[in-house]
Amino acid sequence: MNKLKLLWSNLRSSLWFIPTLIVAASIMLAVAVIDVDSHESDLWLAQWPRLFGAGAEGARGMLSTIAGSMMSVVGVTFSMTLVALAMASSQYTSRILRNFMSSRVTQSVLGIFSGIFTYCLIVLRTIRGGDEGVFVPNLAVFLGFVLAVGGVGLLIFFIHHVASSIQASSIIASVANETVEAIDRLFPKQLARGTDEDPDDLSSLPPNGGKWQTVPALKSGYIQSVDNSALLRLAREQKTVVRMERGIGEFVVENTALASLSLENPPSAETTVALQATFNFSSYRTLEQDAAFGIRQIVDVALKALSPGVNDTTTAVTCVDYLTVILARLATKHIPASHRYEDGALRVIAVGPSFQSLLSEAFDQIREGAKGNLSMMLRMLDSVRTIASLTSDPSRRQALHEQVEWITELAKRSTDSPHDRSLFEGQLVQVRKSLKVDLILPIHEEPKEA
Repeated sequence: MNKLKLLWSNLRSSLWFIPTLIVAASIMLAVAVIDVDSHESDLWLAQWPRLFGAGAEGARGMLSTIAGSMMSVVGVTFSMTLVALAMASSQYTSRILRNFMSSRVTQSVLGIFSGIFTYCLIVLRTIRGGDEGVFVPNLAVFLGFVLAVGGVGLLIFFIHHVASSIQASSIIASVANETVEAIDRLFPKQLARGTDEDPDDLSSLPPNGGKWQTVPALKSGYIQSVDNSALLRLAREQKTVVRMERGIGEFVVENTALASLSLENPPSAETTVALQATFNFSSYRTLEQDAAFGIRQIVDVALKALSPGVNDTTTAVTCVDYLTVILARLATKHIPASHRYEDGALRVIAVGPSFQSLLSEAFDQIREGAKGNLSMMLRMLDSVRTIASLTSDPSRRQALHEQVEWITELAKRSTDSPHDRSLFEGQLVQVRKSLKVDLILPIHEEPKEA
């Protein structure tokens, strides 16, 4: 089931699947309309000769023009898409290319233009005149004209869509929205207010005093997903504990440790194959079970914006704003502990994300890239205050407090202007109050005695 979901996700995000469905639908539409024309439409279509009175030559000429034009438009659409992909890859990061490819608008537009072309070819093939006997499917020809007019409007809309979609704010917002959806799907439970997350029982030992028997990876690649239910079922059937050595989103090298089983003897070939089958690999990461990948994409855009060659603080600030949206949603979610039990027995030791790890993923590299950038440091402080207002969990608030102190240390090292230091300290006071932390570690230096 997990592999079927992954296959369906890959199909939906490809540039060819939806266009293929639309082309197939256009073929069926053409056949159906021609069938109606050949049986029932002659009498009532004759009442509107100006609309449906085209002869065989006129119908052929119009459909040939429409078909040729649609192929030209398909070429233009592909060119615009490729240019947008190249610009986004060079200006932001290549990791966002998959977001463009999975755009429903782009897929649908390519499919509709190709579908109109196919529709015209099918109808054109049925038109007969002269010695062949006269048959002109007037309803089908008129529908082809309507589709062509609609295609012109669709082309104008697509140009607007491409111009909008390559803007930094649109790209970042799209990634953030997908990441929030992944968080809601992966962590559906709300964290109980004022309570800690379930701690991992690190004192639990493998049953029966067994040894950890490693299972190697079949191939190299990123772990896209893990079938957790199959993993739990395997551990139950073998009456053992499965320990993941690599988590979702991590890169695994062929024949290195993928997971371990608590057994006295090495696992059987069937058990090894079954365990390996619960992991899905690919050459790239996806957001299906990997919320950290969405954060990684936005961080990459921010780092590119903060690089000396680009120096685009506005885009970097936008990235921090949307990272705040993601972490604010995550702050209210219960993240399952790595030690997972069934009927009181430890079954799986998973490698998964935590609030602390995702917070570090979001801020650590950006913080170092923001050295000397007051706007970035102030925005990161404001982000911490926003996230802290949504959670009362002590461990999460402690992680946020640590981020504040690291940002303070950075400001202390990189801020020379007294005015900038004053602005930072004013914001720092407010953030520490929201975290209920004593006002310590001011960023200004104490005057030395003469």
